[in-house]
Amino acid sequence: MQVKAEMRKMMGSGKFLVAGGYSLDARRTWSTLPPAMRFSGTYTALITPFRDGKVDVPAFQSLIERQVASGIDGIVPVGTTGESPTLDTAEHIEVIRLAVEFAAGRCQVVAGTGANATAEAIELTQAAAGLGVTGSLQVCPYYNKPSQEGLYLHFKAIAEATSLPIMLYSVPGRSVVELAPETVARLAADCPTIIAIKEAGGSVDRVNQLLQALPADFGILCGDDPLLLPFASCGATGLVSVASNLVPEVVVSLVKACLSGNFPAALALQKQYYPLLRGLMTLDVNPVPIKTAVALQGHCSSEFRLPLAPMSPASTEKLRELLRAYQLIS
Repeated sequence: MQVKAEMRKMMGSGKFLVAGGYSLDARRTWSTLPPAMRFSGTYTALITPFRDGKVDVPAFQSLIERQVASGIDGIVPVGTTGESPTLDTAEHIEVIRLAVEFAAGRCQVVAGTGANATAEAIELTQAAAGLGVTGSLQVCPYYNKPSQEGLYLHFKAIAEATSLPIMLYSVPGRSVVELAPETVARLAADCPTIIAIKEAGGSVDRVNQLLQALPADFGILCGDDPLLLPFASCGATGLVSVASNLVPEVVVSLVKACLSGNFPAALALQKQYYPLLRGLMTLDVNPVPIKTAVALQGHCSSEFRLPLAPMSPASTEKLRELLRAYQLIS
């Protein structure tokens, strides 16, 4: 393909192809994107509280109020942490609608609207756009293991079907496939609304690879709470956090310290809270520990939908001890 070949030439020469077929010397800057199309800072991957088999709307509203009050830059409803695979389509769209309503313009709403069928992802994304979200989180298609060309065509089709800013989501531990930096670069070059990636592959070197391949205004957000500090030191622009459901003020402070270059302060916070951040991701599969922790604080029930199961009594007791150590419960 001529565009692909031209892009490779430009990458080698320090130039990048952008929408409309023109190029910019060196790397684009943040000034090339309006503020509404930038993803940086702290985003909370929201849990979806249930009660008696249904979405617990009052608990969901209270959760969002806590996020806004803590200075979160954005919320991400119906992602992995929001148990999106167990929501039917009507529930999925309703949770997005509620998130937009409760956020009320006080923070960004980046809705999880990805799917492993391109047509379904387009349908969900268009529905979310109609509800007034800020942007869309698009996960790599899971189970069907597309090639890099398939991934490129999938995300390109979604971008062409909506005007929403899109954050790609590479999480090979769940989707099996990983977005290659070259594929992300192709998408950034060919799709002006694809402006960021949530990187959850666990590799700091991936950040370096992405930075080499991408224009400077392309956001790279860490997708693993314990890895924020090393990711940010390599140039990541923010965090999509699980732990901020529980300790939003702490996570906001950590991200701000990282992005302002105050790494001694960030390191102190990282060292202090690392046991908590790690425990929330290792005591059970996400989102079981984080929802259980928020439930232990009294903000929601610890209800899950199968195939997710509640934490074992032994793991729950370990979580209680961890929360007590940080004075998060009595």
